[in-house]
Amino acid sequence: MRTLLVIAHGSRDPRHAATVHALTRRVRALRPELRVETAYLDFNAPSVPQVLSSLHADGVREVVALPLLLTRAFHAKADIPAVLAEAGARLPGLSVRVTEVLGPSPLLLAALERRLREAGLRPSDRSSTGVVLASAGSSDPEAIAVIAEIAREWRHTGWCAVRPAFASAALPDVASAVRALRAEGVRRIVVAPYVIAPGRLPDRIAAGAAEAGADVLADVLGPAPELARLLLARHDEALAPRLAAALSA
Repeated sequence: MRTLLVIAHGSRDPRHAATVHALTRRVRALRPELRVETAYLDFNAPSVPQVLSSLHADGVREVVALPLLLTRAFHAKADIPAVLAEAGARLPGLSVRVTEVLGPSPLLLAALERRLREAGLRPSDRSSTGVVLASAGSSDPEAIAVIAEIAREWRHTGWCAVRPAFASAALPDVASAVRALRAEGVRRIVVAPYVIAPGRLPDRIAAGAAEAGADVLADVLGPAPELARLLLARHDEALAPRLAAALSA
């Protein structure tokens, strides 16, 4: 049975794991023939080595590991490759393919749009509404540049303005971005969290939105249908080279 291992960061906040499990349940419902497991880098159980050991004991020999991350920063570049390599060295015969991180993707923009609609935004509001695209933040310049590019791309869909903001490690923070749009005369300002699950940094995003008087705060991406489809797309992309080689053999 093909197996997808979703690797989440983990959090002391119980809402985080609950949201991750809601997302993986949706993935299973979309593709029942695919075995979907969840592991965490920190704070929550089971760990990545624990899940891989269990899969190996069950006779699984091929796993697609998916980093539940929106950008390629430290966790994607260092933490996850290291933990997978260490676990793989202890489990002979187990092949682990690692997918790309989730972002950027049109499906993520679609999920953001869904959350804005659910928060009460209408199509007619676009031209008078500024959006603060609020991510967790990173010290990795590549990750920050990706968020800025997503904001530029999203702006072209008709919003009055779209500005990136960060909950940590980079500037501007959410409150500053909201105030900057207000100073430019933007009539309505909505904060769109570009994060998957609730936790400390999403709470900081919410606090910044409230502090600066944003008109609307959308929900986190959570188990959005678009996100579930994106997980499956990343799984399929990781297997595509192997399938192509088999067909050409």
